[in-house]
Amino acid sequence: MCAEPGCDRPGEFRAPAADGGRPSIDGPGQYRWLCLDHVRAFNAGYNYFKGMSPDEIHDAQRPFAGWERETRAFSANGGADRPPRWADFADPLDAIGARFRHAMPQERKDGRPLSGRDRDALRQLGLEVDADRTALRKRYSELVRKYHPDRNGGDRSKEDELQKVIAAYQQLKAAPAFA
Repeated sequence: MCAEPGCDRPGEFRAPAADGGRPSIDGPGQYRWLCLDHVRAFNAGYNYFKGMSPDEIHDAQRPFAGWERETRAFSANGGADRPPRWADFADPLDAIGARFRHAMPQERKDGRPLSGRDRDALRQLGLEVDADRTALRKRYSELVRKYHPDRNGGDRSKEDELQKVIAAYQQLKAAPAFA
């Protein structure tokens, strides 16, 4: 319920307590819960600096307030936000790319670009990165004969594979590397 005396609406909005709710050594300041109308009224008259001396106001407003404290993420002992141990890898990118490095060459010999989706489609069809349009059509025909129910004796268990082969062929047929 709203913390304002006499109000029976739900208190959905947090506002500092009567003492200003300023943080202390013991932790964050105290808060109370107000309804929308009362939190609007509170915000209209709220003054963070009320009760502060001019020196305290100056300290709170200076441009680098808070920067002199070391945060947990950058503390010497690591804390909870410890970064990954890159020293465990000879090259930091080995953590990400090592398992893909040998799977497929990165460049085509003719220099035509391949997207990530093009590479996935090549893997689906079982083709090398340097395959040409003729090899693409030939492999597509082989796989359709293998998976299509009209061509494999009515076996419908391979229809999912057939759909993947068709999608891969459509992807590669429109790719700049096979234009």
